[in-house]
Amino acid sequence: MALIGEKEKKEVIETYKLHGTDTGSTEVQVALLTERINHLVEHLKIHKKDHHSRRGLLILVGRRRRLMRYLKKQNYTRFETLSNSLNLKIKD
Repeated sequence: MALIGEKEKKEVIETYKLHGTDTGSTEVQVALLTERINHLVEHLKIHKKDHHSRRGLLILVGRRRRLMRYLKKQNYTRFETLSNSLNLKIKD
């Protein structure tokens, strides 16, 4: 799987956290998954036959979709803000 560096991870957490000690809110989880997905997409552009990584990508996309569905049910304004800031295309 495409792992992101510790520095990038801290930057993402700082950007999307809800309060001072937040590291696991839905927004942070979705943002970290999006970062990993973007890394995998770039990897797959180069290595087109890497089917193991492609499967990992599909798993991550499904996990992100479930988290976004949960956030949409719980708080639609937070969902909308997050999807706009990450440039996600959300189907209703």
